Amino acid sequence: MLTEIEAYTGAGVLHGRLSGPDRLADLLETLDALALERPSLEPIDGGPRETQTRAVVETDDLLLVVCPDGTSAPIHASWHPISIAIGPFQVIGELPTLPGYDPGRSLTRPGGPFVMLGRVTIVLRSAPDGGRVEHAFAWINRYAVESYEADLDLGAFFPGGRPTGPTSLSPAPAS
Repeated sequence: MLTEIEAYTGAGVLHGRLSGPDRLADLLETLDALALERPSLEPIDGGPRETQTRAVVETDDLLLVVCPDGTSAPIHASWHPISIAIGPFQVIGELPTLPGYDPGRSLTRPGGPFVMLGRVTIVLRSAPDGGRVEHAFAWINRYAVESYEADLDLGAFFPGGRPTGPTSLSPAPAS
């Protein structure tokens, strides 16, 4: 089985295929690196697309990974608007939590390196008016988050990120 992957890195947008029976979410949570077939990179600086036959990519280098079609949202989730600065990107979306979730009192913390967001909009921080990309769902590398705005205290979600205040941003509709 081949799984298409679209991931945002510090250098640009990476496209490729993974082979194997495991779901992409499971691979991101359990592997330190992904072996990609026919990967291509669209550089942020607008340079020519780079293509290879095979490549191994460290999961730590993936800032954001687009969820495959058919990914479903958590059931009964409460959605919280969030804006995240991660690498060269600004990501606006919604973070799902269980109803009544209180991060200050919760014993539950994210266990893996990636956290799911819904209704995701991505722009370049250096050119916020230069265009936007929208996805229904994406996983954010929570250890790569530099700063965030949210209506919750998310220090446990993004240990290296600093809160910059409550968000007044509302996500764009998912495509």
